[in-house]
Amino acid sequence: MSSPLSFTDYMRAFASRVEHQLQSALPRAWDVPAVLSESMQYSLMAGGKRLRPLLVLAAAEAMHAPGDPSAERTIEAALPVACAIEMIHTYSLIHDDLPAMDNDDFRRGKPTNHRIYGEAMAILAGDALLTHAFFSVAQACREGGIPAERVLAIVEDLSYYAGARGMVGGQAADILGEQGITDIGQLEYIHIHKTSDLIVFSLKAGGRIGGASDAQLEALEQFGLHLGLAFQIQDDILDLTGDEQKLGKPLRSDEKLQKVTYPYLIGLDACRAKVEELTGKAKQSLSAAGLPNPERLFQLADYLMRRDY
Repeated sequence: MSSPLSFTDYMRAFASRVEHQLQSALPRAWDVPAVLSESMQYSLMAGGKRLRPLLVLAAAEAMHAPGDPSAERTIEAALPVACAIEMIHTYSLIHDDLPAMDNDDFRRGKPTNHRIYGEAMAILAGDALLTHAFFSVAQACREGGIPAERVLAIVEDLSYYAGARGMVGGQAADILGEQGITDIGQLEYIHIHKTSDLIVFSLKAGGRIGGASDAQLEALEQFGLHLGLAFQIQDDILDLTGDEQKLGKPLRSDEKLQKVTYPYLIGLDACRAKVEELTGKAKQSLSAAGLPNPERLFQLADYLMRRDY
């Protein structure tokens, strides 16, 4: 009997499966302008932690007891949804980097999409990835055999967490509040929607594919909410103290844009304590979920607290 993969190897294995699937995200039979396809793939395959897809797959796996042979079928069925959330995340980064937004020249150590393909094609690549994400989710039913009712709930969640009430709303609040944020509540609102919401979606989507109950979905939502805030605060810390080569972008980018961050409001030491506190709350929520096999999700929470990029 083979020993379980280390957590690092587990992450690499799942990231590799997601990347293999993303390479053929656009069906070959589709007649897509070559430069649009190239622009989409440029950002989609630019690397990164693949955190959100990993959360989809780990949550789906968590619904099966260790050693359950049907877990692999569930993970395979979850792959199109894992790819969908990476498309949503990537489109948001392409648009965030545009001159009208954060005006960034580098992302993950490479020139940003609009620096290579121009602003118009970058906008269209982002639009195409956003739209294609919903096509990808549908494949969980058409190819993965997941009941249509569950996939419909995932589509509804994706609209809810990625749209005006979710990520896009958080981005709008960020723009509207630049340089005018004076309290932690305003900042928390922005980051719950800009960061936590896609993490919550990823966990709930994986849970839905694995057949989670309403109570389990609620627990996964609370786990994701706390985990997402901890993730964002750690990002703010790393923007000040991290390694530029590991981060793939210049340090103090928020400071240069005069953005109000957690360290600006409460200081670095309080931020580090907050990351630990939120990670603890996330793990408590997960403990209450009663999932058959949550170990990898616990490991993910610890990994995100300790990460340095």
